[in-house]
Amino acid sequence: MHIARSFAIVIYAVVAATGIAARQPAGIAYYDVDRLYDTLPSHFYDDRAYTPQGSLRWDGDRYRRKVEGIAAVIDSMSLPVVALYGVENEQVVRDIAERCGEDYSYVHRTLSTRNGLDFALLYWGDRLFIDKVESGFDYMAVDGSLDGRRIMLILSRYSSAAERIAAAAAAAGDRRVIVMGRTDNFETKAGLFRDATAEAEAAGMGNALFWRGWTMADRVVTDRSCDADASVYARQWLLDRKGGPAATFRGRRYTGGRSGRLPIYIYIR
Repeated sequence: MHIARSFAIVIYAVVAATGIAARQPAGIAYYDVDRLYDTLPSHFYDDRAYTPQGSLRWDGDRYRRKVEGIAAVIDSMSLPVVALYGVENEQVVRDIAERCGEDYSYVHRTLSTRNGLDFALLYWGDRLFIDKVESGFDYMAVDGSLDGRRIMLILSRYSSAAERIAAAAAAAGDRRVIVMGRTDNFETKAGLFRDATAEAEAAGMGNALFWRGWTMADRVVTDRSCDADASVYARQWLLDRKGGPAATFRGRRYTGGRSGRLPIYIYIR
């Protein structure tokens, strides 16, 4: 795990030295919180494992610990916009927002996916002004302005609808277009978009650790008028003893971590 530890030390040093929260005002983060279910069984999808009687013994104490842990990560980034994936419902989002030290408003939409997991957006209401929210299967699109800049923020899980919405907004050319999440289906080589995480990935960074090493499990794609690059947000306390992201479970064994993914972030210049 030498690669994992080397990356963790390097990215931690960069974050600590530059003070990203203080130096750049218009920051946006994306955080896959890795299956944050409440403890109540759903009638619409199978979440029985994430109940007190389920195979993962997901009880109130474990739920509260994870909510508080996610809120601590959000507070440590101190960014005006934080997108989340992997929250079960609005109550989960509300619990996270209430545990944050910062005063975040939120937007949540039910995606009606098979696993019951949704997107949400936490934001400072004096920085981000939302005009319209659109959602569908595996995507959520937020149209508004951030610090006076027109912006279209799209959260995607391989969504073709998200790609069409982003393409239309990028072609119009009247706002920044930022797409975050699983964007492997986006054409970035010779189209309207650029992969803002490409440079960090080429430097050996990633937000998930697999047997091959660090991988960009989530990405940031922007319109070509935006030249900002994205990166990975890491702290030593987000990592386990082997140097990878400290997950909540390893298989079925409860380990008490926050997520098997690290947040990614970008600043709009």
